[in-house]
Amino acid sequence: MRTENIHIRNGRLIDPRNGIDQQADVFVARGAVRAIGQAPAGFTATHVIDATNRVVCPGLVDLSVRLPSLDSELAAAVAGGVTALACPPDTQPPLDEPDLVESLVKHSQSIGLARVFPIGALTRQLAGEKLSEMVGLSRAGCIAFSQATRPIFDTQVLLRAMQYAATFGYAIRLQPQDHYLAHGGVAHDGDVASRLGLAGIPICAETIAISTALHLAAETGVRLHLSKLSSAAGVALVRKARRGGVKVTCDVAVHHLHLTENDIGYFDSLTRFDPPLRSGSDRVALRAAVAEGLAMVCSDHTPIGKEGKQLPFGEALPGAIGLELLLSLVLRWAREDGVPLSVALARVSCDPADALGIEAGSIEVGRPADICVFDPAESWRVQAETLRSRGKNTPFLDQGMTGRVCVTLVGGRVAFESESSVSED
Repeated sequence: MRTENIHIRNGRLIDPRNGIDQQADVFVARGAVRAIGQAPAGFTATHVIDATNRVVCPGLVDLSVRLPSLDSELAAAVAGGVTALACPPDTQPPLDEPDLVESLVKHSQSIGLARVFPIGALTRQLAGEKLSEMVGLSRAGCIAFSQATRPIFDTQVLLRAMQYAATFGYAIRLQPQDHYLAHGGVAHDGDVASRLGLAGIPICAETIAISTALHLAAETGVRLHLSKLSSAAGVALVRKARRGGVKVTCDVAVHHLHLTENDIGYFDSLTRFDPPLRSGSDRVALRAAVAEGLAMVCSDHTPIGKEGKQLPFGEALPGAIGLELLLSLVLRWAREDGVPLSVALARVSCDPADALGIEAGSIEVGRPADICVFDPAESWRVQAETLRSRGKNTPFLDQGMTGRVCVTLVGGRVAFESESSVSED
């Protein structure tokens, strides 16, 4: 990677946070945006990015990325235009010690690709019993606290965690799912699961957990983020709570914007997710929630080896990769639903940046130059051999996509470029 004086010319600049959607050149030097429109005095470009017929936007911000291998997954991130990402705490070992957090941050910084923002374990070893040392974890680099997919059985523990987090201004992230109602389930509790003989996970497993979390958040005043909502009833609860003044945000995994329980087909293990793919009406509600700004979008990037997916549906590990598909799938949703491009990009840039409380998601003079340049019309095919992620597990394998990243800048450095995207001036 290199940091130089970079001139991005002739592109359509879209910055949702600042309401910009116009053709404008961008000038980058010393790791930051130095000017928009006209070159600053004395600026001489050492590299020029020709963005003709391309979109120049803030680097994408991903709310949930698992990193079994930092090198390969961060390479996948920048290839997908993602410049900042949050890492859940269910690593091996869990992120419940400051030394582990510091090691992750330093290692990711040494690679020099996408920025990694760790989410600390809410309880020790994610066991759901004793609170973690949140202050120490925060000082080590954690920006929020979560259980990932691990349950907290004792509601009093969750209440104490929220009280403690609220006292220090920390945010809590929860994936809402009642353990007992979901236990043993592998698919949406509906017609498809019944026909295939699969154990179902009812929607009330999500809504009961959401209701509990929202009541405790209202009681404590904590900043709460609910991850990977999957149902119409779930987003309705969040909408009502926000109107009532609860400080809650939420996201939807990008796969849930496109797939439903019907996509399980004949036990396709690549479509096993946690939470599960639900009905068509749930998908419609999720799409509407994202369009209105109630929810943002994450990749829920979960690399899994062949041995974890080449199993019967009920035994396969849940999850899919998504870093390299996030932009294309968001663009597909926007085209299908007639959502303006600036609105769609906000859901994967400034909105998640604000939810995480990080400096990202905009292109502003003086700010770090984390920038994505993409061709909204370029067609490509998802092929396992060209994916940079260590995992190849995605239900979109061999499907055609429209919209592809050309160049990604992180801190003014070219972290990714496709052929012929950057030329000497």
